Parts: sequence; structure tokens; C-alpha cells
Amino acid sequence: MKYVKTLVSAILAGMCIGMGGVVYLSVDSKLTGAFFFTVGLFVICSFGLNLYTGKICYVFQNDLEYAARIPVIWLGNLIGTSVTAGLVLLTRYGAEISEKAASLCEAKTADNLLSLFVLGIFCDIFIYIGVEGYGKITHEVGKYLALFFGVIVFILSGYEHCIADMFYVSAAGMWSGDMLVRVLVITLGNAVGGVFFPVVRNWLAKN
Repeated sequence: MKYVKTLVSAILAGMCIGMGGVVYLSVDSKLTGAFFFTVGLFVICSFGLNLYTGKICYVFQNDLEYAARIPVIWLGNLIGTSVTAGLVLLTRYGAEISEKAASLCEAKTADNLLSLFVLGIFCDIFIYIGVEGYGKITHEVGKYLALFFGVIVFILSGYEHCIADMFYVSAAGMWSGDMLVRVLVITLGNAVGGVFFPVVRNWLAKN
């Protein structure tokens, strides 16, 4: 049952990221889109939902059961983003969203795997900063600034977020073996970036 709850929570988190992706693709201003995309992560953090790029940051600070839930969370996020994309494509905005998503996906297919991996690393460094700041900063304004700036910076920098990419690929209808490999490479990059700060902070605390 616990894995079912984990999966359902992850599906909801994926849907939240998908809805953030819809907003991002619906506006012409990249800055405005980046700002309102953050609403998805805000909902996830506020309701304690399972998002891969957030949960992976704490994998070394928890037990093996926590680590075993990570693939379930990734799968749930994939389902959630795919559901959101599928539903949006049924609306009058579907064609426009799909076209813009395809443009983002084409940039990924034209990129090399090392580039995607590195961009994934930088992305989750900022996700960790945002999520950790939201959880640890006690000032009501400060915690939200940490969350919003962390997400806005990674989007404006063009870094790769594997769960957001799942939504874009689903909305564009561009899933293939090659695209799956690219998303998995970004997933690995996100994992490395997510654990980087926690591992270094732990080392500094012990030395």
C-alpha cells in the first residue's frame, strides 16, 4: 500500500509540473512563464507530493526503503505529466501547446548527451536550493523567494528538468527510443546535481 500511495502522490506531482509546463508554453515572455511555472513546485512542496527532482536530493540522507521509492516516484511523475499533456491536447489550446513543446524537444534531440547531462546537473542544484530553502528558511517571504528564484533561474538558464521534459515530450508526441535515452540521461544529471550540495555539506560538517 505504501508504494501505491507513493505512486499516487507522484502522479499528482507530475500533473502539477505538467500544469506549470502549460503556463510556460502559453505565454510569450520567458520570464513570465518561468515565474508561473513555479506554481507547480509550490503546490508540490505545500502538499508534500513526491517529485523525483526534489526527493532525489535526499537519497543519501535516508534508508534503502527511501531509495527504493525513487523509481516509483519517477514512474508516477511520468504518468502524471503524460496525463496532463493528453488532457491539454483535447482542448482548443492543444495544437498551440503541442507546437511550442515540439520546438523545445527539437532542441534536445539536436543536443549531445554530455550537454544534456551537464544541464541536468545544474538544474537540480537549483531545485535543491529552492526546496531546501523552502523547508528550512523560517521567514515567510524568504522561503517563497528561495523556491521561486531557484526555479526561475534554472528555467531562464536553459537547464534540463527531466519531469518537465516528460511533459514537453508527451505534449509534442515525440516519444521514441532516442528521446527516452535523452530523458534518462537528464534524469541521471538531475540525480548528480541533486545530491551534490547535500553530500558536500555533509562532508564539510564532518571535517
